[in-house]
Amino acid sequence: MKLSGAQAIVKALELEGVEVIFGYPGAAICPFYDALQESNIRHILTRHEQGAAHAASGYARATGKTGVCVATSGPGATNLITGIADAYMDSTPLVAITGQVSSDLIGRDVFQEADITGATDPFCKHNYLVKNTKDLPRILKEAFYIASTGRPGPVLIDVPIDVQIGSVNFEYPKSVDIKGYKPNYKGHSIQIKKIAEAILRAKKPVICAGGGVINSNASKELVELAEKCGIPVVTTMMGIGSIPYDHELNLGMLGSYGVYTANYAVHNADLLIITGARVADRAINNPDQIARKAEIVHIDIDPAEIGKNIQVSIPVVGDIKGVLKELVDIVQRGDVDEWGRIIKEKKEEHPPKFPEMKSGTGYVNPKYVLKVLTGLLREDDIVTTEVGQNQIWSSNYLGIRKPRTFITSGGLGTMGYGFPAAVGAKVGCPGSRVICISGDGSFQMTMQELGTIKQSRLGVKVLMFNNTRLGMVRELQKLKYGCRYYQVHLDENPDFIKLFEAYGFKGRRIDDNSQVEEALKEMLSDDGVYLLECRVDPEESTL
Repeated sequence: MKLSGAQAIVKALELEGVEVIFGYPGAAICPFYDALQESNIRHILTRHEQGAAHAASGYARATGKTGVCVATSGPGATNLITGIADAYMDSTPLVAITGQVSSDLIGRDVFQEADITGATDPFCKHNYLVKNTKDLPRILKEAFYIASTGRPGPVLIDVPIDVQIGSVNFEYPKSVDIKGYKPNYKGHSIQIKKIAEAILRAKKPVICAGGGVINSNASKELVELAEKCGIPVVTTMMGIGSIPYDHELNLGMLGSYGVYTANYAVHNADLLIITGARVADRAINNPDQIARKAEIVHIDIDPAEIGKNIQVSIPVVGDIKGVLKELVDIVQRGDVDEWGRIIKEKKEEHPPKFPEMKSGTGYVNPKYVLKVLTGLLREDDIVTTEVGQNQIWSSNYLGIRKPRTFITSGGLGTMGYGFPAAVGAKVGCPGSRVICISGDGSFQMTMQELGTIKQSRLGVKVLMFNNTRLGMVRELQKLKYGCRYYQVHLDENPDFIKLFEAYGFKGRRIDDNSQVEEALKEMLSDDGVYLLECRVDPEESTL
């Protein structure tokens, strides 16, 4: 079948089962867009290329499929960079397709030329500059395979305009064989047996569940292991949802912004089983101290992560779902009753600090809002967050029951992520209510995507905590810089309600806790776009 390069890209996307892509056209990618008109693939026109990358990420995180974003050359391509880096840090499967100037002009600094493969090389699993139209079928096949296998991540394909215009006898590869890329899915049985032996002799075991548990769809196996062996579970921010928030063995999020009981358990454990987590500084800031006191098990699909940040006693490279399934079949419960009693006491001594429902302060308490919202959420509702105080409040005070229903920027900490990610999540899961929890600062970084949700008719909700501050930075300046506040005041914010109304959307502003429950019910009552703006005290602390 003779196709143009642009038609070949579209055909490959169809054969990969791609149903939707997020993008923004331009001259160097126009041949692709012309060919896309003949396809049933849905295209979501975002209002900024960064929004396209984040929306593709939100789609991937909510559905488990590979997200696809498209942009033109030069600034279009460079505007994808933050979203690509975010996907890399959070192990999100993403294929980014960019237009490029004609091959004979590359390197001559012509209009809208940028070396996007060079720019993204440090934070892509792999990237391609396509030099011949006949290579497109192979490259597309490889890109989707690399993005979705092993440890998921982003792959970029840069396609010069002459390659898109050229022709190819299209034949799509049935399989992929890439020299040097052979992900190991099956964990070593001897190592898994060692984990079982360690669990049997441990008196104070703890499981740390990271985002890899969710990527591997291993939540069921994780809970089975915890219940069978009576092992408490702590999660990283990316692991939220891997075990129901109200499960008796769930201790909550660990780390510098985590809860007391989770950190207590990790620092007093004699066996720490790390599953699909990087052991980053925000989660464990003194790994050497913990490794000296506890036997460390690390299960991960990526061998490069094992032992990188913490000394490991029992390493296991493999797919978490398969490893945990094999482990559950052979493991026996150890003598952990006393440990369970201690953990139960600590949970009772240090419960979540939910505030009382006080009225008349002129402000809404975000922690109280999240407590009430938890009681109103359905199991399949999806929550995305921005980055800042709103993210930490949500991580600690919002109850999440299922994997893939809490979507946030973990490793890169990208302000402006949550709103376009909600766009992608809603496209991928149209039957779910999608709520973006935002601060007033983060929201303004990508608020142009209001145009996207209007044009694409996406019923995304926004729950905004407005303290007219860059709250997290202000808090840092308060605690570490002697209250020398500088460049953290947003006193000239727009009227967000009027902004939503300008797009034809509903909105409401509240400033008292007595209004919270009724206002949340109104926000959630239908599938329309809605802004609930909560006026928050600038002095409200993160923890």
